[in-house]
Amino acid sequence: MKNRLTFYIAVGMVLGVVAGYACHAGAADPAQAKVIAGYFSIVTDIFLRLIKMIIAPLVFATLVSGLAGMDGGQDVGRIGLRTVVWFLCASLVSLVLGLLLANALQPGSGLHMTASGDNINTGLNTAGLNFKDIVEHAFPNSLLDAMARNDILQILVFSLLFGVGLGALKHDPRVKVLIQAIDGLVEVMLRLTGYVMRVAPFGVFGAIASAVTLRGLGILITYGKLIGSFYLGLVLLWGILIGVGYCFLGKRAGPLIKAVREPAMLAFSTASSEAAYPRLIEALEKFGVDKKVIGFTLPLGYVFNLDGSMMYQSFAAIFIAQAFGIDMPLSQQIVMLLVLMLSSKGMASVPRGSVVVVAAVAPLFHLPLDGVVMVLAIDQILDMGRTMTNVIGNSVATAVIAKWEARRNDIGVAAASLE
Repeated sequence: MKNRLTFYIAVGMVLGVVAGYACHAGAADPAQAKVIAGYFSIVTDIFLRLIKMIIAPLVFATLVSGLAGMDGGQDVGRIGLRTVVWFLCASLVSLVLGLLLANALQPGSGLHMTASGDNINTGLNTAGLNFKDIVEHAFPNSLLDAMARNDILQILVFSLLFGVGLGALKHDPRVKVLIQAIDGLVEVMLRLTGYVMRVAPFGVFGAIASAVTLRGLGILITYGKLIGSFYLGLVLLWGILIGVGYCFLGKRAGPLIKAVREPAMLAFSTASSEAAYPRLIEALEKFGVDKKVIGFTLPLGYVFNLDGSMMYQSFAAIFIAQAFGIDMPLSQQIVMLLVLMLSSKGMASVPRGSVVVVAAVAPLFHLPLDGVVMVLAIDQILDMGRTMTNVIGNSVATAVIAKWEARRNDIGVAAASLE
């Protein structure tokens, strides 16, 4: 079923391009193309709604189940520290790579754009992207409210606190029943995921067809240098991630990428990390990653470890500077990199977070918002690649941290046998 689903998703992508191109060519004007694209997006919206229906209980159940299975606060602290260190290093590498490639490939040079000087409205909400609001927003007023809004960051915070409390009392007979119920909830949600995934090829078809109908294939030529440079950067980032994974996983790195091929393709075709999340859990479990590590590390990764999005932010910012002929010395670029590093940690709770971060940071470095509007025109195409990269990065991170834990447990067992 798994291989067939991968094949059907690929077929959906190809048919989506064909149908979208035909509709774009046949549309009388952009207004009609927008109407047609809206009809294609109906099936995609239904699919994504079904996925969002699953995400909140699945994140809650897997994270709480993972924490409850750990042996005390030391396990939580150790795995948490390793996870955070990995995420910070991966984020820094991604940002630096985007910065280096944008400077080397010069995707914005030669465009000679001129800022309008008007107060451009990008349609993006950048007001909530400040330290105070991000910290306050992380803590929910109500779990039900957070789940109703599918706010992963707030669900994550509650689940962490609840899971730690549950783990502290797991030897209580009454609490054991609750732990068993949550473990059962994980299995039920994964089974429900299997049902929902049968709609995936149709959702992929609708997403691709809608985007091509609206934009046409001509946009690939207009923005060809930017798109090509960015995807070259993503390929290099994949190489780095897989290479680092190989250092820790050895020959198992290859089978890992093969195992997560389907959720990665799903993320690419729908430009939605949420669409890939349930299938990614199943893929990592089948690969042999410890459930408690998946339950703890993967939800955190979906909030804080967005490698593709991080690379996009530094790349897009330098592209805008080049397009408008703004000179950014190396010292200023380094400062911008640090600002992006801090600002991006709140983007998981912000719609279109990657572009919002760029729009929020742009005025600090005198970058015109006209440039943000430029990249918004092809954001769907760029978002597909960066979302797929986020999935690959989180897969490698989760597998490596699980390997560290397994090695530690093996050493612990060996030491105990010597006593």
